[in-house]
Amino acid sequence: MSSGIDELMSLVKSLGVNELAIIAGEDIQFNKDFRLSCEQNSCGNYHKNWMCPPAVGSIDELTEKALKYKQGLLFQTVYQLEDSFDYEGMLKGIEEHTKILRKVLDNIKSTGVFKEILPLNVGPCTYCGGCVFLEGKDCRFPEEAVSSVEAYGIDVLALEKSCGMSYNNGKNTSSCISLILFNLD
Repeated sequence: MSSGIDELMSLVKSLGVNELAIIAGEDIQFNKDFRLSCEQNSCGNYHKNWMCPPAVGSIDELTEKALKYKQGLLFQTVYQLEDSFDYEGMLKGIEEHTKILRKVLDNIKSTGVFKEILPLNVGPCTYCGGCVFLEGKDCRFPEEAVSSVEAYGIDVLALEKSCGMSYNNGKNTSSCISLILFNLD
């Protein structure tokens, strides 16, 4: 690996992630069924956010976009919950995980370690705190907007297994993942 990637991975580890790996783009499995959870509005953001379906694009468009990247940085954080119904704890975990992703993206932009990136996160984009999609306005921060792995139809379980990560991290835990696809040249 290049020294830039090694330095980035050290940074990611220092931010408190539980697991991380560099993956080959060709190892990503796509499944249209995973997009169904978005279309069934399981998180409540379907047709409400520029980075969520249907506004983010069709599953075929997104798959084609993702396949242009040769590698990816996959990382996971795990948060302890009070019990399996601790929805507030889950949301807090997603918020904390997203802060880590933003720090990683800021580092990538400042160091220029990757030529091109496609960052994907858990859940809807929350960059500006209130998407203007419902107001019929264009995204205010298209360079900062991040879609979800689910919207892209990526099989997270298969991806984590392919690099030795745990998908289920025990009773009363919530696991969050981010995938930053990249090309070095």
